[in-house]
Amino acid sequence: MKRPLLTLFIALSYTVLFGQQFEKKIDSIIQTEFGDQDGPGGVFLITQKGKRVYEKAFGKANLELGLALSPNSVFQIGSMSKQFTAIAILMLDQQGKLKVNDAISKYIPDYPNGKSITIHQLLTHTSGIKDFTQMKSLSTIAQTEMTSKMMVDFFKNEPPSFKPAEKFAYNNAGYVILGYLIELLSGSTYENFITKNIFEKIGMTNSCYASDRKVIKNRAYGYHEKSDGYVNKTVISFSVPFSSGALMSTVGDMLKWQDALNHHILLNAEHTDMAFRKHKLPHGEEITYGYGWHLKDIEGTETREHGGSIFGFKSMGIYIPSADIYVLGFSNCDCHSPTQTVREMASYAFHELR
Repeated sequence: MKRPLLTLFIALSYTVLFGQQFEKKIDSIIQTEFGDQDGPGGVFLITQKGKRVYEKAFGKANLELGLALSPNSVFQIGSMSKQFTAIAILMLDQQGKLKVNDAISKYIPDYPNGKSITIHQLLTHTSGIKDFTQMKSLSTIAQTEMTSKMMVDFFKNEPPSFKPAEKFAYNNAGYVILGYLIELLSGSTYENFITKNIFEKIGMTNSCYASDRKVIKNRAYGYHEKSDGYVNKTVISFSVPFSSGALMSTVGDMLKWQDALNHHILLNAEHTDMAFRKHKLPHGEEITYGYGWHLKDIEGTETREHGGSIFGFKSMGIYIPSADIYVLGFSNCDCHSPTQTVREMASYAFHELR
């Protein structure tokens, strides 16, 4: 065998061996939490520079029919929806329809203490508004079809949890107000705005506003686990989580989303960077949350990440900008959290792929 061919053969053999070892290790990480192939499970994705290096499904999409999950399965993504809400707000900022430092009273004049609460504070969970998920009366509307204004009116008169900009406290109510602002300033429903200006623009053809009534191709059904086995998820009206957590997607569509952010398809570089900037409170404390993303690290290397949890589903995504590595996991049982699994996958991928 001539030396160039021998070199090529050795290189190809190493690549195949590395790929097999990489896949085996990732499989083992996932199966610690998602090893039951007869129960609900999850779908996982790892990409580098936009290219898939791992993509696999574990478990069932529908227990009644015995249908297996696939990489094309559509999941409710819960609070990962906040990424889309935040970018939509920045799109309106870029268009000159609002400024993130505006007080919300400019657009919602009757909001209590609205002159002291800014859009920026809603985006960064520093507004002090009481989170509606902590309200005992939430059960009274959980299955009611609400308009965005009805949702805002539901919690707006609750006593605040703290003064605006006093501290960080994760808050779904703030992101519901952001969805309401999107509707007020765009003249469109939140669902239509996200669909037209994001999903359709970047080809997220398998993503949508959640519904239990629509026929959704490749839908993964959600489950809870009880002491005597699995049961179907609790039914809620998706108008309640609304812009804080009511979107559905696939791992492949979320890759399109990440690529669109990286290539400034939806926003210019300046506005994109605003989403990934850490902020300081007036007394100097730094918060590790941008606009729709937690800004953390893996062994000192910066990450952008967010999870989601809604009845029957959990999700987690981590992006490592310096290595252009994206790791994503969706679960269709809220008994299985992909958070730690995705963290371990991301750590391993970062060491092996950079």
